[in-house]
Amino acid sequence: MSVGLLAVVDDILSAAMKASAKTAGVVIDDAAVTPQYVQGLTPARELPVVGKIALGSLANKFLIIIPIALLLTAFAPGVLPFLLIIGGAYLCFEGAEKVLEWFGFAHGHADEGARDEKKLVLGAVRTDLILSTEIMLISLASLDAGMGTWTTLAVLAVIALMMTVIVYGAVALLVKIDDIGLKMAKSPDVRVRHTGTRIVRSMPAVFRVISIIGTVAMLWVGGHLVLANLDEVGVHLAGDLIHGVEHLLEPLGSVIVWIGDTIVSAIAGLILGLVIVGIVLGIGRLIGRRPSFTEGGVSPVAH
Repeated sequence: MSVGLLAVVDDILSAAMKASAKTAGVVIDDAAVTPQYVQGLTPARELPVVGKIALGSLANKFLIIIPIALLLTAFAPGVLPFLLIIGGAYLCFEGAEKVLEWFGFAHGHADEGARDEKKLVLGAVRTDLILSTEIMLISLASLDAGMGTWTTLAVLAVIALMMTVIVYGAVALLVKIDDIGLKMAKSPDVRVRHTGTRIVRSMPAVFRVISIIGTVAMLWVGGHLVLANLDEVGVHLAGDLIHGVEHLLEPLGSVIVWIGDTIVSAIAGLILGLVIVGIVLGIGRLIGRRPSFTEGGVSPVAH
């Protein structure tokens, strides 16, 4: 009996690890975005706020995303590719918006209530809902088609817990590591003091690197989601593009194939994202309102 149970648990964990591997881009972005929500708080409130956001993330996954995902799988599986296309397009939009920001594209980032803890947590949980939906839908799409409902539920539950711990554990470390560095910088030991100073000085660069990696990953994952799922819904030109690149690079090895696929997906994601940004800005001009891009989406700002 125990051997059979262990085998089931092993199968669930293996499926969870395999399915969650494709969510790396969204996970990195989630970990890169969330620390921005605790900026401006006192050090004593940083970890409690991260904890509240993590609890909100679990509620998003277990009370909203997983039930809806299971219902769609059971009664409307054909809707899943369209949701993935929409989600992928949103990731492309977010990634393109960040790329434009690198090149000095001017737009406002709304920070209303940035120091209001309740509003701050609600805004972070709202952003998490979007990113967690992507994580869970990508994971669901990666599961074996013949998997039973209860096994699927168990795998999604493991992924939800695992991703929440990874993301918000990383966030907690990121928001407190500079405080650790500051304490080390005040140490009487010269070596410890120098190490602490280096940690404090390096953190802005660390956040920039995380932001760049997260942006590239968003474009790659978003572009791949759109291309692959357009093929699923009958737009075969997108799938033919990926398969053509894979076939062309196949003699060079699987690693080169993966790199080529990633580059094509990221470029396609950037192009699509720029188009969406242009459409949003165009609509904003037509209705006389200037869109203000935020980490939680787009909000219109009157001229």
